[in-house]
Amino acid sequence: MTPDPPRGRGADANPPNRFESLRVETDEDAWVDEDPRPLRTVFLKDDSKSVLSPNDAADLSFDYGLNPYRGCEHGCAYCYARTYHEYLGFSAGLDFESKIVVKPDAPDLLERTLAAPGYKPGLISLSGATDCYQPVERKLELTRRCLEVLSRFRNPVIVITKNALVARDIDHLGELARHKAVAVYLSITTLDPALARVLEPRASSPRLRLETLRRLADAGIPTGVSAAPMIPGLNDSEMPAILKAAADHGASFAAYSIVRLPGAVADVFTGWLERHQPLAKEKILGRIRAAHGGALNQGTAVTRMRGSGQAAEQWKTLFHACCRRNQLHLGTPKMDTSMFRRIMPGQCELF
Repeated sequence: MTPDPPRGRGADANPPNRFESLRVETDEDAWVDEDPRPLRTVFLKDDSKSVLSPNDAADLSFDYGLNPYRGCEHGCAYCYARTYHEYLGFSAGLDFESKIVVKPDAPDLLERTLAAPGYKPGLISLSGATDCYQPVERKLELTRRCLEVLSRFRNPVIVITKNALVARDIDHLGELARHKAVAVYLSITTLDPALARVLEPRASSPRLRLETLRRLADAGIPTGVSAAPMIPGLNDSEMPAILKAAADHGASFAAYSIVRLPGAVADVFTGWLERHQPLAKEKILGRIRAAHGGALNQGTAVTRMRGSGQAAEQWKTLFHACCRRNQLHLGTPKMDTSMFRRIMPGQCELF
């Protein structure tokens, strides 16, 4: 007897790690006791000596990625970053959302990096891979401390999150906004709370994300919406409503992407469809393939997030039309590094 998937998780199992030659499987005839205890999240320390990852991808508008956490407890079934967990020897399935690697030294490493004479000021993305405001951030405050460093150095940063916790840091975000050095995206995939609850089980509800947009905008922080990812046949029809709701709550710019399912993510999301959308499963997978040249993923810059073909062009046209209708600017507001200042660790600010 196979136990039900763990409650509050996006994946239902651990698909094989493509980099591991050894895997353990349970005999199908073996008796499996149901364990009523929830799957507990384990936090593992990352002793990395560097914290910024240079970016040279043509379709990404930032210079460096900053990720205080690897893995994400939000548990979004479609997340392309699940494959990154395989590099750590884990699975892209349940391991990705229950074995979170934490970088406790991230704020100190960031300060030393920005202070180094060889650092070339550039735009930093918080959540370049996994959400920097996942649940444990409420306790650890690594993202908050990184924002404090960035505000002192006046280094521009883009923040992307599904968590209303970002409003906690309005003080640091507001300081960055004074120097035109910040933009915050709230990622909204659906306005349907029932769908969000199973698709993004530990992220903030759509209502809370919209309320957070309003709080940030009222505080003078450049705020936008990322309608991402649009999943053909599941939530893509919501794009106009998401963009309108975001604009009504103070968003001033917008972005979108089409879902892609690299490697083991395809297995995780297919399993999710079997549990939550069994009748629509083949239609959804078929429409994803239609947007990616017959595959579930494209690795080429630009097309990997926008898709290709007629369907992709239709979503692009719809997105642009909705942005015009709601007076939303396309993409991230322009930021530069002219206000950047290098401060040596321990150095006091005179002004």
